[in-house]
Amino acid sequence: MKISFIIPSYKSSEALDKNLSYLLNYVSLKDFESEIIVVDDGSNDENKTQVVVLKHNCKYLTYPKNRGKGGAVRFGMQNANGNIKIFTDADIPFESNAIDLIIFGITTQQFDLVIGDRTLEESNYFTEISSKRKFGSNFYTFFVGRIVTTGIFDTQCGLKGFTKKVADDIFSISKINSFAFDVEVIYIALKRNYSIRKIPVSLRSQEGDSVSLLKHAPGMLLDLFKIKINFIKGNYKRRI
Repeated sequence: MKISFIIPSYKSSEALDKNLSYLLNYVSLKDFESEIIVVDDGSNDENKTQVVVLKHNCKYLTYPKNRGKGGAVRFGMQNANGNIKIFTDADIPFESNAIDLIIFGITTQQFDLVIGDRTLEESNYFTEISSKRKFGSNFYTFFVGRIVTTGIFDTQCGLKGFTKKVADDIFSISKINSFAFDVEVIYIALKRNYSIRKIPVSLRSQEGDSVSLLKHAPGMLLDLFKIKINFIKGNYKRRI
């Protein structure tokens, strides 16, 4: 078994330098093969990200122009070759026991997707963040869970795992490059009737890029309608 970890990064060299060792230590204690792929989302940061990634002996991918988090994750997924593909954020925000749950959920319980859910009772997240960030998360979660991904409210948790087959399918036809790509991924999975397991997560770091309600919400809400339109137009038909 091989596990691919995809980490999108935009000018996150400091967060990577501080937190990659946590993930590397985790995989060093496991008996599975792994690859850690950092996708530099066109940071144009004088190669700071590349230097950090190579220092930690991880795989570095990039492209010239910034696309957005969704574009970076898609690019990483398309270039990963693990049996299980997991993406997380540059600050490796959650404790590693959640990775164990993802692997168990896919290999033993035979789920197609396993996603972190910060709203679960067992999760330790919202008590650890600022009121402003909590409000932004709750607002978007409420809206998305009722309009787009009925029954799955926490679409934005930065930890999701897929079987290779499902990842290859979803990321071959996904379109959204912004932070709303998480919603699109889950929406496609629901339309495909893929099995999804939600797992609790515990916050360990919050140094990476976060969604600003004021800055990102209008574009993310617009993208929700784009997702619906893409489905109506048949843009999510299978390619593989």
